[in-house]
Amino acid sequence: MTETVIMPGQHRLPPLPYPYDALEPVISAETLRIHYDRLHRAYVERLNRAEMAMVEARRRNNYEFVKYWENQLAFNGSGHILHSIFWTNMAPAGAGGQPGLATSAQINLYFGDFNNFKDQFINATEKVEGSGWGILVWHPSWRRLELLQCEKHQNLTQWAGIPILVCDVWEHAYYLDYQNKRREYIEKWWSLINWDDVERRLLLAFRGQAPIIL
Repeated sequence: MTETVIMPGQHRLPPLPYPYDALEPVISAETLRIHYDRLHRAYVERLNRAEMAMVEARRRNNYEFVKYWENQLAFNGSGHILHSIFWTNMAPAGAGGQPGLATSAQINLYFGDFNNFKDQFINATEKVEGSGWGILVWHPSWRRLELLQCEKHQNLTQWAGIPILVCDVWEHAYYLDYQNKRREYIEKWWSLINWDDVERRLLLAFRGQAPIIL
């Protein structure tokens, strides 16, 4: 895979890999349109703005607002990365295949079996405090999978973990369709997982690669 350097301020909203109504009835077209067009786009715009602010700070050697802009880099950069993965992690119900050979082997190695993994993923993701994500990562330091909760987009992480499967449990991801029934949303979202995408991401993660667009 050819890796392209993305210069400061040059991030772009990735294309949505399916029509807005493709994930219905699990995720409505209205929810997907708002989530992608408004919210993800805003993360990209704010990330670019923060990067260019730091370019200007370096040029002027003026770091008076460095704490603010570094916070913006972490929040919006992580939001952009996780949402980009989230879109490709999903496919219309029935179109995402089954867990691949590498994915199945690694799940069995760490979680014991697939049902253990599914139960832990759903429960951990449901119990994210406030807004955040459930994230399955490949951890190069451990040479195995790890399942993490994430508050906001950037808190409670483990450094070096490469996300391969992410579930958004910010309220904007599900409230129009499920109100406060977060668990129901996660359980139905499970039918949308694009296991082919998860397998590709895992195989790339084995090599230390973490592209947001495949």
